[in-house]
Amino acid sequence: MQKRRLGQTDLSIAPLVLGGNVFGWTADEKTSFELLDRFVGAGLNAVDTADSYSRWVPGNKGGESETIIGKWMKSRGNRDQVVVITKVGSDMGQGKKDLSAAYIEKAIDASLKRLQTDVVDLYLSHWPDSATPYEETLGAYQKLLAKGKIRYAGASNLDAGQLRAALDVASLRGLPRYAVSGKYRSEDDLGKSARGDGVKAYLDARGMRILTALDAVSARHSAKQAEVALAWVMARPGVTAPIASATTLDQVDSLVRAASLKISADDMAALDKASA
Repeated sequence: MQKRRLGQTDLSIAPLVLGGNVFGWTADEKTSFELLDRFVGAGLNAVDTADSYSRWVPGNKGGESETIIGKWMKSRGNRDQVVVITKVGSDMGQGKKDLSAAYIEKAIDASLKRLQTDVVDLYLSHWPDSATPYEETLGAYQKLLAKGKIRYAGASNLDAGQLRAALDVASLRGLPRYAVSGKYRSEDDLGKSARGDGVKAYLDARGMRILTALDAVSARHSAKQAEVALAWVMARPGVTAPIASATTLDQVDSLVRAASLKISADDMAALDKASA
């Protein structure tokens, strides 16, 4: 599997990252191990998780996903073959999003323990924390880098203004810079799922153009629409690797096919035009 450089790091990853949000939620430990085995066995090597996954499940406290990934790497002896991405800052019972230095210092140690490793490859601010100055958060990451507990720091879910502000503070203070930053086809389909209302806004004229273009490209490649959509994202300038989750081996196989799918310049042009 061809690898790509991840953001402003020296981490080399396959063009698709496996999302670990389902581990300990819709995928139990046994299933999660099978999914991870299939994913890495196909030549992909990056897994994304967070300390808060999957706290929303009744009876869970958070950290379930990291724990499963840690057990899996320990049992397989393959830590050096996996790029581990995790996040900090979500509500883990403290009642707020928290990127304070004191919280980050505790959170990284808890994540390392669950992951059964001594270093996280990429540590992300999960959500903005308006109560904590960027200088404090980035200063905390600087200490973790110096201690060898993380290799790189990044940001998730920051808007353009927030990311710009964080980068400006990093440049001004000499602190670490953040290194990285389909089944509904008609109105009738929306009522068939509890999540239908959440995608209704996308079924406008533009959304239907995209679906029509995906159908055409999928037919040419004998591929699923989701595979083409992921291949399209992976082929776009500025994109290193999208994150996608799976709960079955068939879904992992589909992700692998997407990562290997080469769509033509004409296909890209058709999809880009439809999404304009």
